[in-house]
Amino acid sequence: MAPVGKKLTGLVAATFTPLTPHGEVNLSVIGQYIDYLVERQGVRKIFVNGTTGESMSFSVKERKLLTDEWCQRGRGKLDEVIVHVGCSSLKDCQELASHAVEAGADGIAVISPSFLKPPNAAALRMFLQEVAAAAPALPFYYYHIPNLTGVHLLASDVVEGIEEMIPSFRGLKFSGNDLLDFGQCVSCNPGHWTHLYGVDEQLLAALAMGADGAVGSTYNYMGSTANRLLSAFDKGDLKQARDLQFQMQGIILFAIKEGFNLAMNKQIMCELSGIPLGPPRLPLLPCDVSKACAVAQKLRSVLGEQ
Repeated sequence: MAPVGKKLTGLVAATFTPLTPHGEVNLSVIGQYIDYLVERQGVRKIFVNGTTGESMSFSVKERKLLTDEWCQRGRGKLDEVIVHVGCSSLKDCQELASHAVEAGADGIAVISPSFLKPPNAAALRMFLQEVAAAAPALPFYYYHIPNLTGVHLLASDVVEGIEEMIPSFRGLKFSGNDLLDFGQCVSCNPGHWTHLYGVDEQLLAALAMGADGAVGSTYNYMGSTANRLLSAFDKGDLKQARDLQFQMQGIILFAIKEGFNLAMNKQIMCELSGIPLGPPRLPLLPCDVSKACAVAQKLRSVLGEQ
């Protein structure tokens, strides 16, 4: 388990959840998945059971099984495993948070409840505090993704004064386009907090605003390119960083024109990695495989074999 004082930086892949053709959790390919991330993409940090992992479509029992397998298979190979434990039910969140400790996770993240929504930032902070209390020794991150939750509170308001309530609070995953809000999170908070950006096609802009790294789904198969972008930015080579971002944007824009969504994203990963990740779970529907193949081919033509 990572010490609370350790700062999470760099690239983090938001993992897909492998399923069988019949829609059941498929733990058997997680070891192969981790090897692909480490050996082919140079990615050693993961964010599991999040949006990309379709977490809200799985039971608490299934999410525990997935957490166990990711943590166990990642031991000695991955640097950090961050587990998303957010649910609509506070009790389910607490159960998953407590289990993450037992599984050996390096941190936990929590999304805002999205059916019965918190009316203001103070209410959301109280909810997060109750979840964090179930795993007080683990670094705790707020997962901000307003376009999916429908909770359009400013992240900077949510995290204001939060460390007084949650001593283990160590930052946030910011998956939104509001760089004003993101900038305020960076500028007004302690240096030991981590600010991870979650809109892959705008990574460079977030780095310029002070992001410490990124969490994203396309880093499953464009991680090596994103790592080069991070390295170029750290070295002050803005032209190289910008060129790499433009390449990634071109691929993502091509995918959007083909109907890019979570189902297609998962199929693209299947095509590029060769790992059978299965379909998404209902209510999502499988994508047109030919369109995912077209995106995979576009990626290979721009970035080479992944």
